[in-house]
Amino acid sequence: MSDRYLPYGRQSIDQDDIDAVTRALQSDYLTTGPEISAFEAEFAQAVASPNGVACNSATAALHMAYDGLGLRPGDAVIVPAVTFLATANAARFCGADVVFCDVDPETGLMTPDTLREALARAQDRARLVAPVHLGGVMCAMEDIAALARPLGLAIVEDSCHALASLDEAGQPAGACPNSDAATFSFHPVKTLACGEGGMVTTRDAALAERMRLTRSHGMVRDGARLERATGAQEPWWYEMHALGWNYRMPDINAALGRSQLTKLSRFAQRRRDLSSRYDALLAPLSPHVQPPAGRPGIDACRHLYNVRIDFEALDVTRTELMRALSQQGVGTQVHYIPVSDQPYYKALYGEQRFEGADRYYARTLSLPLYPAMDDGDPERVVTALKAVLGL
Repeated sequence: MSDRYLPYGRQSIDQDDIDAVTRALQSDYLTTGPEISAFEAEFAQAVASPNGVACNSATAALHMAYDGLGLRPGDAVIVPAVTFLATANAARFCGADVVFCDVDPETGLMTPDTLREALARAQDRARLVAPVHLGGVMCAMEDIAALARPLGLAIVEDSCHALASLDEAGQPAGACPNSDAATFSFHPVKTLACGEGGMVTTRDAALAERMRLTRSHGMVRDGARLERATGAQEPWWYEMHALGWNYRMPDINAALGRSQLTKLSRFAQRRRDLSSRYDALLAPLSPHVQPPAGRPGIDACRHLYNVRIDFEALDVTRTELMRALSQQGVGTQVHYIPVSDQPYYKALYGEQRFEGADRYYARTLSLPLYPAMDDGDPERVVTALKAVLGL
């Protein structure tokens, strides 16, 4: 067995990334400088969007997008039960309620049918829908938009797992042909790493401008926009035009992001190649162990290799499997505990059961997947998996 431990995800940092950060550290700006606008423009171009707004996390990205689209107390946001906490929490930051919807038990995704059921429960309080492209597999956005748009609902795609994924029409996640905005994460385990960071892409220039305002305290210095006309002649003058936050991305992070962005196609292809290797290796283990489910027409760049395991049939618990794999140098993780089961949300809305989410959660386990893996690592992981499961 190799001594090298394989985590479920990991950043890939090269010397050019280090050099880019070093140059930013030696520049005049550590934050709110030229790296930010350059990263926004380059990222937006990479995902075929006219506008990108950088911030310090994907949680901030979700909050800015929800707020920018007018989400307020008394409104409700439809959020899939299987996602990371932030998709729901950002709605609460705006004072809105969360109406959880069920997911497909195989993909973990919001579907038109589960959205329709949640909308019926939300009634006229629904204001926004937040589909999540779990693991890199994109939701049926055209169908979701067909349900949401006639009701006047905003749509924010949580695309944090889906950078470089392509929809049925070949459009990249972030292009927003069927939504108002899409959000991205640059956490180290994601396809592109900034250390921490987030981005919102949108086709709506006015929405982009609102988010740029709120990410920095709602503060304006541009003389043409000042309420006090004489302020334009006073170099110290600034005005707060909206309630905002300190969601700015440092130039250091943006410099790393720009360097990483030049390797996006390589990172994405490597994830696709490793996923294909896993698919072939796992085929003989079916039906007890199955590769992640996809959707027809979607070219997924997988952030997660989230396999489906029938723990009951194999007479092993997920805890036992994870611990045994860890002893063999293979790290795993679970994505995600249904958010509706969290104590905070149970205290707000009571006990809720979602059959699809429960079934998905009961079987999911994320295996190692990141570009720096060796060609033989998927075989090493599957060999360890087979040994522990007795397959």
